[in-house]
Amino acid sequence: MENKGKVPVVNKVTYALGTGAGNIYNQIAAAFLLQYYTDTALIGAGAIATMFLVCRVFDGVSDFVMGGIIDKTHSKIGKARPWLLLSAPLMLIGMFLLMNVPLGASDSGKLVYAYVTYIFMNCIIYTIYGIANTAMLPLMTDNPKEHTMLATFQSLGNNIIGLIAGSAITPLVMATGWRVSSIVLGVIAMALILLSALVNKEVGARNDAGGAPVRESAPMGEQLKGVLKNKYFYILVLIGVFPLLMNANTVGAQIYYCNIVIGNPGFMSTLMFVSQFPGIIIMFLMPYVANKYSKQAFLILGSALLLVGFAITGFAGSNTSILILGTVIRALGAGPLIGGVFAMIPDVVDYGEWKFGTRSEGLVSSAQSIGSKVGIGFGSALTGWILAAVHYNPTEPPTEAVISAVKFDFTWLGVIISAVILVIVLFMNVEKYAPEYRKLHGEERPPMK
Repeated sequence: MENKGKVPVVNKVTYALGTGAGNIYNQIAAAFLLQYYTDTALIGAGAIATMFLVCRVFDGVSDFVMGGIIDKTHSKIGKARPWLLLSAPLMLIGMFLLMNVPLGASDSGKLVYAYVTYIFMNCIIYTIYGIANTAMLPLMTDNPKEHTMLATFQSLGNNIIGLIAGSAITPLVMATGWRVSSIVLGVIAMALILLSALVNKEVGARNDAGGAPVRESAPMGEQLKGVLKNKYFYILVLIGVFPLLMNANTVGAQIYYCNIVIGNPGFMSTLMFVSQFPGIIIMFLMPYVANKYSKQAFLILGSALLLVGFAITGFAGSNTSILILGTVIRALGAGPLIGGVFAMIPDVVDYGEWKFGTRSEGLVSSAQSIGSKVGIGFGSALTGWILAAVHYNPTEPPTEAVISAVKFDFTWLGVIISAVILVIVLFMNVEKYAPEYRKLHGEERPPMK
């Protein structure tokens, strides 16, 4: 793949598949893990919600550290690829450990096991994978239009594999149990990550065949200083946090909504399908909207659709037709937001290089990893706290308070979060500086510090 050239389709597809591998775990973490802990492992919802929150403290540190490690990595195969390769087998190990709480242990023993394995999976394994995979996008090409196309393929892979995984997990667990399911899902995730890491290469990576030299990077202190001065880094973090918080909370509440409000646990698969498939369709519009208007315009469109979709589900109750309609519209809005953050990363990297003189794919990519894990953690914790507040007990019939809480959590809370997302997106106007920072991709690119 030549600098300024197009990324071959095979590389776009394999990169999309590697990204989708991470969404296999995200589907588990957002939709099934809380319910597994409360209803299978019989750990209290409040205790698990607190665990999700505590883990975020470690995440913030580990993501920054990993971003810095990637920026300082100089190997024959690149900066991010070695870590992507390492993350593949670790993903299988982590998923198996996470979903195999020793059921015969004491309540405190089960909770300690959950803490250790959840922190290991999120703060170490997913940190290595998430930041390395995200950093690959700006490292695979310097072509801005190809960045958008890569982000589109990435989002399509994320949504398609998320759709398949989200729809298949419930019947898979019902047929084989959590132990076998964790192995099956872990092996698939490992294989897809390996495929992406082995096929894709980085622009400027040093290799035995005499490839272009690695761009020298600034010392860690200078890179960190430049990133922390970059206001769009913080907005990128927030765009990572709130859509994933919305999604994790909604999907986490969804399984309880199907069980308690609708009275049909099997409807979970239907909702998982209609909440993923429209996001695949709308992502085909991203290159057109981004090139004709801006990536920010695509994010604004997504925020508006998200708000409308949640409002419709708020009036659904147990009416499955209205529920599906609102979910489809909500999914059309979630696609641009969850996928669009990847497309903005190269712009934030280039803006930081233009504005502050240091380039840091790893640290800027940590924004997406920090945002996604904080969002999923807090989103799942929200559901747990709400259930704990109304004294949810899986062994007893649901009270009116529990039913009302689940309805609010699944619908109207989403309206509130969507409004916050819209406000955040309005501040993500980094593309107005594109004529300046895109000059760096030509002959006018200055030597790296």
